[in-house]
Amino acid sequence: MIPLRRTGGRLASTRRLRIVATTALLLASLATPGSARAPDAVAYRWTNVTVGAGGYAPNIVFSAVERGLAYLRTDMGGAYRWDEKIARWVPLQDGNAVPSYMGIESIAPDPRDPDVVYMAAGVGASQPAAILRSADRGRSWRITPVPFAMGGNEDGRGLGERLAIDPNATRRLFFGSRHDGLWRSDDAGATWAKVARFPVAGLARPGFRRTHGGIAFVAIDPTSGGAGRPSRRVWAGVADPGATHLYRSDDAGETWIAVTGPALLAAKGVVDPRGVLWVGYASGLGPSGIATGAVWRYDRDGTGRDVTPAAWRDTGAEGAFLGVAVSAMSPGTVAVSTVDRYKHRDSLWISRDDGRSWDDVGPRSRRDVSATPFLLHEGKGADFGHWISGLAIDPFDPGHVAYTTGATVYATRALTRSGAVDWAPWTRGIEQTAIITLASPTGGAPLISGFGDLAGFVHDDLDRSPRPTFVDPYMSNTNTIDYAGMAPNVVVRSGSLYLDRPRDASMGRSEDGGRTWTEITVPAMGNPPRREDLNGDWPITVSADGTTMVVATPVPQVSRDAGRHWSIVAGLPGKIRAVADKRDPRVFYAVDVLHGRVLVSRDAAASFSVVAARGLPADLKPVGRQGREAQSSLVADPDRTGTLWLLAGERLFRSIDGGANFAPAHGELRVELFGLGRNGVFAIGTLAGVRGGWRSVDQGRSWARIDDDAHRWGGRYRVISGDPRREGRVYIGTDGRGLFYGDPIAAR
Repeated sequence: MIPLRRTGGRLASTRRLRIVATTALLLASLATPGSARAPDAVAYRWTNVTVGAGGYAPNIVFSAVERGLAYLRTDMGGAYRWDEKIARWVPLQDGNAVPSYMGIESIAPDPRDPDVVYMAAGVGASQPAAILRSADRGRSWRITPVPFAMGGNEDGRGLGERLAIDPNATRRLFFGSRHDGLWRSDDAGATWAKVARFPVAGLARPGFRRTHGGIAFVAIDPTSGGAGRPSRRVWAGVADPGATHLYRSDDAGETWIAVTGPALLAAKGVVDPRGVLWVGYASGLGPSGIATGAVWRYDRDGTGRDVTPAAWRDTGAEGAFLGVAVSAMSPGTVAVSTVDRYKHRDSLWISRDDGRSWDDVGPRSRRDVSATPFLLHEGKGADFGHWISGLAIDPFDPGHVAYTTGATVYATRALTRSGAVDWAPWTRGIEQTAIITLASPTGGAPLISGFGDLAGFVHDDLDRSPRPTFVDPYMSNTNTIDYAGMAPNVVVRSGSLYLDRPRDASMGRSEDGGRTWTEITVPAMGNPPRREDLNGDWPITVSADGTTMVVATPVPQVSRDAGRHWSIVAGLPGKIRAVADKRDPRVFYAVDVLHGRVLVSRDAAASFSVVAARGLPADLKPVGRQGREAQSSLVADPDRTGTLWLLAGERLFRSIDGGANFAPAHGELRVELFGLGRNGVFAIGTLAGVRGGWRSVDQGRSWARIDDDAHRWGGRYRVISGDPRREGRVYIGTDGRGLFYGDPIAAR
């Protein structure tokens, strides 16, 4: 895989994150204080739909004091802890409701107390940032908002680690910020002060924020102090342009001297048990766009030498080294991993003689992805991986090595000196994906999903990683999915492609429930003629019987022969999504936002005409789609012809006569997203000051909360839908914590 744009890995849209965060804060500020009573609630059991990781995890860190304890940080899906007893990664931030805190800039387990762990959280420079402290392995957190900005989902998130704990005085922490220089805490992260004499002070213009490397790592030499005596030697790497990229302090951070190194950014730094510093250098922040790099070794006095693997130079010196790890049990053993080495593919190199010679592990590596077959979604075998920035050697077992990629975490239990090295995904419990859309059809698989970066899947078994079926045509992002209400084996989808590869379609049609596909193309339109169907901007809709397809191109098109022939739809303005009645194949609906009209077709989308739509607001502009990934504001009931639900701003309306009349269906709930299920409607919204998931069984007059304070997932909601065949079942897609299904506990 050679990504140009990844989403979680996904490099989430800054604008969308800002909207999510602003919406959450605004809704909270508008909540009525001292509401009369707590909202009703229904106890639900929540389970991740299994994929198995799926996104970019910038680093993995083992505990230095307890065997079998490790932490993983992700760029938009929070952090995880490996629990050896249950052999599973445990999510640590599902109870967090602040979207920005799901982007983890750095993580640091305490080097003396296995129960203590710290995190630096903040998804982007314009978002809230905090240091999180836990004394119970991440089960609960104390949160300290900080004035320095972070970039947990910005370029450079694979650098680090920026957060460091002095192993000789564990209440003393350092944090290297992107924008605001070096900071120190002497009270276990409760308060922070800027290190005034550090040579890189930060950005000169107050309030100016952009993607920025800043201080990439802080590494503390444990041999330079003693029990109760703070370590004297502290290293700090800088990933800003300039003459110096590495600094050393010999007086516990009070004063600093420049250290000689290559004319590259200091990206990753690790101190081994002898006090030797190992640094991976790169020409850019990464994880993309790095041209070259180097590996250096520094003795305690600051004397450095280039130990870059010679064979890497001989193959063109492509890419750099964002993964650096040392063995606590075998002094002189160090491993490095490459990033952006496209021509020869990324790999892992290990030296057991202080960098004098290196073994390229890649050519003798084998990968077993049978537990997570989704990794084959691009139609080829699993390779060593891309965007490798996290690399760790188990301090209690030098043969146990793990590394992170843009889609998974690989581990081996036997990194031997010779012979095959077997790697397998180490991902049980990790679900770190961005969900764009989903559908729960009236027949076939219970769920069909549209993912960012991973295309999408047919989930026949919600608890098993799916095999890739969204292959031909392949779109890295699936933006819309629709199914035929009375012939649910017919499924259509549209999507976009962020990988640099040729394509002739951004839409597909399946007649076997999404397992195989036929490309759908629409004729060129305009003057001069232009193919408008190649970029994934326009949703595709299918009629209840699967015969008719409508595409919302600038000149809407309809086909009744599986896409072989197309004609222009009369009366339907361009770029407006048509919604099929799920029970009557002749009927389609649409909302003309610009002119404030509801439209209906009763001739299988040959033409549309205006209906009365009494009861709706005069201004329907809030109904309009905001980008190709937005969910439809108009939804047809899967069980009843002529029954429509429409979201206008924060208000939900229902019609039972094909759009002639609408009645409010939101009660006191301010609705953000909604979806229909069997005998119920589900929503993401705010009621009585509580933002989360809700269910109504009385057409929206009253609502009961279905999530709880332990299941907030950062408040990063993307889509919600019920199941038309299973009463009470709901699916929620998040932006970073994957896809969930929920069932009422009493119903099991």
